[in-house]
Amino acid sequence: MITLSAEEQAIVSTVRDFVDKQVKPVVRELEHANTYPEELIEAMKEMGIFGLAIPEPYGFAAVSMPCYAQVTEELARGWMSLAGAMGGHTVVSKLLLQFGTEEQKQRYLPRMATGELRATMALTEPGGGSDLQAMRTVATKDGSGYLINGSKTWISNARKAGLVALLCKTDPTASPAHKGVSILLVEKVPGFTVSKDLPKLGYKGVESCEINFVDCHVDSDALLGGAEGRGFAQMMKGLEVGRIQVAARATGVARAAFDDALQYAQDRESFGVPIWQHQSVGNLLADMGTKLYAARSLLLDAAQRLDAGGRCDMEPAWPNCSPPRPRWRSR
Repeated sequence: MITLSAEEQAIVSTVRDFVDKQVKPVVRELEHANTYPEELIEAMKEMGIFGLAIPEPYGFAAVSMPCYAQVTEELARGWMSLAGAMGGHTVVSKLLLQFGTEEQKQRYLPRMATGELRATMALTEPGGGSDLQAMRTVATKDGSGYLINGSKTWISNARKAGLVALLCKTDPTASPAHKGVSILLVEKVPGFTVSKDLPKLGYKGVESCEINFVDCHVDSDALLGGAEGRGFAQMMKGLEVGRIQVAARATGVARAAFDDALQYAQDRESFGVPIWQHQSVGNLLADMGTKLYAARSLLLDAAQRLDAGGRCDMEPAWPNCSPPRPRWRSR
């Protein structure tokens, strides 16, 4: 049984109230209008959501990973776009905390904790999919730093983020290839452009973009941790947090679907009774509730494992095996 502290329970409760009172009444209009949720994002900043993973002295008292997962779940329950707005941001926070130099931490984390500076990560390339070792974005030394050339695609929050953790090759000839991969911390500087927004069927509160780098210069202190060739391992570790976040989003969406299905089954009548009283409908609801409970339990277990400090790359994938089925069945 995973129990949050009283303070963490209060944080989750505050986010739950925010979703019920401020998000749900406007989410349909914002999603259909493809409108960026500026006011909701500002409210999230005021609540400290963007700093939940950043401890003192750089931010506030960081919460446990189970608490972070539950906050993400609550946001996704109202609108997955809001959970997506802080997903990559948290991954970059963790990258800086675990691998960044002290100078990098001092430069970025205090502003990231307040949401003044939002961050995202850039991995996927056009035509490259998830084969990160086959990337073509290259950073070449030019004396005082690096010149970056290449493209990334499906980058969430690309327009709103002021900092990008860019996965790129600093040694294209390295063998094996992952030993030539590094992470550069890139701000909005000349040579870095957001070239286009990519259309989506949903998830419209978060922009997904293609970004380009043409002779984009960054100083040598932009190299995460100050050492080349460690970026692949660093990003894989950071993505453990990202996987927790994705699983929490899926659980939140599934929970919203189950809540709606249950409410409909209580309101809708046939043959003189609410339809949940018909065994076939009741069985579906019971199956959905069971799978949702299982997914949530797996999610919180994975979050607790990550907090314990061990490797946690497989466990966050397990919760994703459960939510899709109840989401589909609720339609």
